[in-house]
Formats: sequence, structure tokens, C-alpha cells
Amino acid sequence: MRLRTVLGGIVGTVGAAAVGNRLLKRRASEFDHRLTGIERTYRWRGMEVSYTVAGDPDDEEMLLLHGIHAGASSYEFEPVIERLAENYRVVAVDLPGFGRSERPPLVYSAGLYAEFVRDFAADVTDEPIVVASSLTGAFAVDAAEDSEFAHLVLIGPTADTGGKRPWLRTLLRSPVVGTTLFNLLASKPSIRYFYDRDGYYEPDRIDDEEVAYAWTSAHQPGARYAPASFASGTLDPDFDLQTELAALETPTTLVWGRDAELVPLREGRTLADAADLDLVVIDYATQLPHAEHPEKFVEYLTTELLAGDLGVDSDADSNTGIGSDSDVEA
Repeated sequence: MRLRTVLGGIVGTVGAAAVGNRLLKRRASEFDHRLTGIERTYRWRGMEVSYTVAGDPDDEEMLLLHGIHAGASSYEFEPVIERLAENYRVVAVDLPGFGRSERPPLVYSAGLYAEFVRDFAADVTDEPIVVASSLTGAFAVDAAEDSEFAHLVLIGPTADTGGKRPWLRTLLRSPVVGTTLFNLLASKPSIRYFYDRDGYYEPDRIDDEEVAYAWTSAHQPGARYAPASFASGTLDPDFDLQTELAALETPTTLVWGRDAELVPLREGRTLADAADLDLVVIDYATQLPHAEHPEKFVEYLTTELLAGDLGVDSDADSNTGIGSDSDVEA
């Protein structure tokens, strides 16, 4: 009798989880394009990949590559894309497995994303400035060796998210249990907690629409497959980022939020010193300085890159909130 009761409870729990997963899927069924610009698709290895184009076709091109998390998408650049489009032809892509791109049940890897960046940039852009966030910065560095990038701008780049846990990828990819666990990880409170803890210095700057968009993105069909690889650490590339940056011939600038904890500023200083790179520091910012302080971020990309002055002067105006390392306060 006791065993029957336990089995009945398990079956009931699994059934309730399956029903709950279906209800969440229905709630997230409408997922509209929200970025400024024209949405287009790029076919890559049988996948339809969504990207947005904004700005004058005759302007210098800039490719925006979002970071990786459960609700990740090119919407990360929503605060800056319209401003950037005033000076650049901007291309913002939803990486395979994220956003409005297709999400087949692949075993996603760092190599796959580096190959995608390489192919997409070659087919869709012409010697772009590439702006890449967090782990995607490592994919862009890997792709740069065989690509024609005018410049790399890496926002808090990392190649190490804490070690590999392939068992977690297997668990999250499982049909009922994996979907249920992923839905918990990608709930609105969880997404807001991620932005509060690691994304923004000021919690008041977290936009409800941003949270809602990330939640909807994380509840599309197949949404758990790519984040499962991320959560398990199997998207981490098998190279040392410092070594790769030091050997890279592409001009590269690092951008860091001064108060970042997930990938702290000291790591940015170490990378900049070892590879002799420019380091731009944005005050009162953490992992998403471009989203929290879009005007400062765009100011750097327009006044420094367009002017051809790729370094950041230590005598920068103290009212900008942008510094070469640690001297400037907003």
C-alpha cells in the first residue's frame, strides 16, 4: 500500500509538471520582433537564424553578439541599437538556439558558435566592428583568427564559467524533468534575480519589458537545449583567453563595468595588461554596462572608434563615466 501511494504521488507530480510545462508554453506563444530595424533570416546548417538590420547601408558595419543565459537574445542591445544606427549599419543577431532563431536539439558547443560567428560575419557583413558580450566574446575571439573584423569590442569577456558538468546538460535536456527544472531557472523571478545580481548595478534600471521579453524567449520550443550546454559548462572553449587575445592580430578593446562581480574588473585588467589591450571602464555598472548606461557605451563607440582613436586617454573628461582603468568617476 505504501509503495502504491509513493508511486501514485510520483505519477501525480510528473503529470502536474507536464501540465504546467504545457501551460507555460501557451503563455509564451506570442514572441514578436521588438528591436529597432528590419528583421531578416539567415539560413545556416539547416537552421533559420533571425537578425535585425538598422542604419544606413553605406555606413561602417557593426555586428552585435549577445551574451549567453536562459533568456538571452539580441534584445540585450535594445537600449543601444537605435543610437548606434545613427552612425553605423548595425546587425544584431539572435545566436542559434536563442531569441527568434530556431532551436534544434543540437549538442551546442563553443566550436559551433565560433563557426557560426565566422560564417555569419563573412556572409552578411563586410569587415565589421564586432561587439560581443560575456562568453560570446570568447566565441568572437576564436572566430577572429580566420575572419576580417575591423575591430573587436568585448564586454566583460570570459572563457570559463566554472568547469564542465555534462550530467547537468543531460538532465536539462530530458523531456519532463528537464523542462520543469529549466522553467524554474527561467521563471520571471529567476530572470530578475540574474539581472539584479549580475546584470545591473542599480536594480531600478531593470526594465519590466526586458524581463518579460527574456521570459518569453526562454519559453519558446526547444529553448532549453542551448542553455543546457551553457549551464553545464560545455560552452566554455578549450583555450586560455589571455593567450588567444595576446596572439590576436585584430585590434581589440575590452569594456568592463567597474562593479562587475561575475567577471570582475581585475580579470579585465589582467587580460588588458597581458595582451596589451585598451580597457574601457564604465562606472556604476556590472555585467551589462551597455544596457545600464547606453549613452556612455555609445559615446565610446562613436567618439573613439569613428574618430580612429582606438585607445582611451587617461585624461578623459571626468563627467563621462568612462575611464581608461580606474581614474574616472561618473
